[in-house]
Amino acid sequence: MSTPRSEPDSPETDSLGSLEERIHRTVELVTSLKAERDAALQELSAAKKAGAEAASLRQEIEGLRNERKQVRVRIEKLMAQMDQVSGQ
Repeated sequence: MSTPRSEPDSPETDSLGSLEERIHRTVELVTSLKAERDAALQELSAAKKAGAEAASLRQEIEGLRNERKQVRVRIEKLMAQMDQVSGQ
């Protein structure tokens, strides 16, 4: 005589199989979400690095512009002195 627990299609077997499938899908979802999180963190890190490099380049450009302005002033002074010497 067969009992309900030994039948392969019993409600307990179905609910256990259903629970097992839901756990399996949850594990896959968690794994996928962790991978997405890791990728997002890598993108964030790259974006921060790029932002820091951009700030550094802006500072360098500003420094070069200031240096160019100083050189221009010095050259204008030298040319003015040369004009005075050649005008005498």
